[in-house]
Amino acid sequence: MRCTARPLTGTALAVAAAALAVAPAYGASAGGLEVSPASVVPGGQVTVRTAACGDGGSATGDAGAVGAGSLSLAPDAHGQDASGRFRVPPSAQPGTYEITATCGGSGRRITGDLVVTLTPVREQVHPRGSVKTGVGGALGPDPVQTAAGVTALAVAAAGGTWLLHRRARGDGI
Repeated sequence: MRCTARPLTGTALAVAAAALAVAPAYGASAGGLEVSPASVVPGGQVTVRTAACGDGGSATGDAGAVGAGSLSLAPDAHGQDASGRFRVPPSAQPGTYEITATCGGSGRRITGDLVVTLTPVREQVHPRGSVKTGVGGALGPDPVQTAAGVTALAVAAAGGTWLLHRRARGDGI
């Protein structure tokens, strides 16, 4: 077992390192299509931007995956990034959609992801506090009850161990 475990561990580490080296950093838009906001509700407006087409470059975008059709990306006021806008159709279903753009001069194809949700990001509810299951917990509101529960478990474990030890020695119960 030991002979197989080390090569497999080494292989897993090598694969993980390669994946990290190939994966782009989050939010990096130099080689890709920046989609803003990254998460939107149906009917929301989305802006796409890229610097991959070069200074003053334009592109043709395709948001057909989400049902919005094609769009034009034109150079911004500074002439560095190409950007465009589209509206997500109200009939769009929740999910992750690939938005693409093709640079006008080079024909380079770039992509970005858009997440369609039913709940706006600022209205999403995140759970807080403890779960009321009736079982209790180590982080419960009453430390006295928690200490009593831990003590009861320790006494039960010690008693069970003592009984098993007596049985193994042959003393009987």
